[in-house]
Amino acid sequence: MDVKIKKVDLGLPEKVLFCKKCVISNQRPSSTIEFKNRPGDVKKTINFGTDQVCDACRFAEYKNTKIDWMARENELKKLCDKFRRNDGYWDCIVPSSGGKDSAFTAHKLKYKYGMNPLTVTWAPHEYTDIGRRNLQSFINSGFDNILVTPNGKVHKYLTKLAFLNLCHPFQPFILGQRFIGPKVAIEKNIPLIFYGENQAEYGNDIKENEDPRMSMNFFFSERDYDKIFLGGVSASELIMKHGLTKNDIEMYLPPAKDEILSKKVSVYYLGYYIKWDPQECFYYAAQNTGFQTNTERTEGTYSKYSSIDDKIDYIHYFTTLIKFGIGRATYDAAQEIRNGKISREEGVALVKKYDTEFPKKFFQDCLRYMDITEEQFWDTVNKFRSQHLWEEVDGKFILKQQVSNNI
Repeated sequence: MDVKIKKVDLGLPEKVLFCKKCVISNQRPSSTIEFKNRPGDVKKTINFGTDQVCDACRFAEYKNTKIDWMARENELKKLCDKFRRNDGYWDCIVPSSGGKDSAFTAHKLKYKYGMNPLTVTWAPHEYTDIGRRNLQSFINSGFDNILVTPNGKVHKYLTKLAFLNLCHPFQPFILGQRFIGPKVAIEKNIPLIFYGENQAEYGNDIKENEDPRMSMNFFFSERDYDKIFLGGVSASELIMKHGLTKNDIEMYLPPAKDEILSKKVSVYYLGYYIKWDPQECFYYAAQNTGFQTNTERTEGTYSKYSSIDDKIDYIHYFTTLIKFGIGRATYDAAQEIRNGKISREEGVALVKKYDTEFPKKFFQDCLRYMDITEEQFWDTVNKFRSQHLWEEVDGKFILKQQVSNNI
């Protein structure tokens, strides 16, 4: 390959450390993972004695030993009583792809707690067959659904820019998915939004787990087009040099702050009130909403049911491997270790076997979607390999450090 690996400044620690409880490393982005004890209510409650245990594992232990889940469920019932309507109109919104987690959330709220959710879906880049079937099965299990599909030409272009400039082809999807719930809530005058799990379950700021609500600051942004960036390009430049319009860009921006405040929109996590377990969500969704797994495991991991509705998702997880040394199997195994489904030894073996596997199945579809060549793909990917994570050996890129049973 003869590619010189450079230092890529992604704000990552130079020294790679792995959690002693699961298989995640301190390279995980968007997190407050600190492999040491530090102040905080959860940290004081759970004392592992030694460092090098990630926040997500600390919180998993806290969930298993310190939370009164019956009391939490009673809080949920009171919340539902406060917002439940008796006129037949929707009383909450559940952003949903038809996947196991959002299907669990919507079905529980409707059929156990008597709510009447309106589900909203931000369309994938390109549906997989199983993803389309699962969404339809979910709707057919008793739900109203609004499917929001952005301008296909614009979405493809922003995805291409995000990949070439950031090695992050999922960025446009993530932005649209994040903001579609509050936008529909404002439009339909529905002040309550429910998500499933809080991302702090997986290592984001552990303090987020102490509040059932998502901070509404999460949905605000600058309205200065010189300071808004999509795909690594400012909104002003997208309009002036790339031929996009304000309407094209608006689909990817949050609602205005005054709109959210005037409508008194609140966002809650069901996982605050009900002990969250993705595999149990799968069992529940399969039984109650017709959710089906893939017929084969997902490339890059051993699972058949996680994030299977979008073809670009497969490449997205490969780019996280490139930038952070963390692939799809690592995310899945870490989660299942914390939930007691597998041992750390099993997780280590699964990560070593599958984490660096390249997702071939939809690769050509993704190249066509982004309108790039295979050479452009590999040139971009290789630019984002950081020298503290990767080395080239006999023409192949190898991770310098992988998780092991010896840490």
